[in-house]
Amino acid sequence: MEAVIFVGIQATGRSSLYQRFFSDSHLRINLDMLHTRHREEVLLGACIEAKQPLVIDNTNTTVRERARYIEPLQAAGFRIICYYFQSKIN
Repeated sequence: MEAVIFVGIQATGRSSLYQRFFSDSHLRINLDMLHTRHREEVLLGACIEAKQPLVIDNTNTTVRERARYIEPLQAAGFRIICYYFQSKIN
């Protein structure tokens, strides 16, 4: 059971990395696609219950934002990996 949490602002390559490395094995949870926190919580709960590998593809820029996912995932025994996407100003 693996959960991957992406951290980074828009246009830093989060979705591209998901498509390249995780789309065949991990379900993608993305607030832009689900539109509400309630839907996101329902899908996260279903993934935890089913022990489904997942990727949280949101900006997740604060500790508090990440904690909403980390706490229930840890309690369920998921291994959690975080990817930080650094942006560059040209």
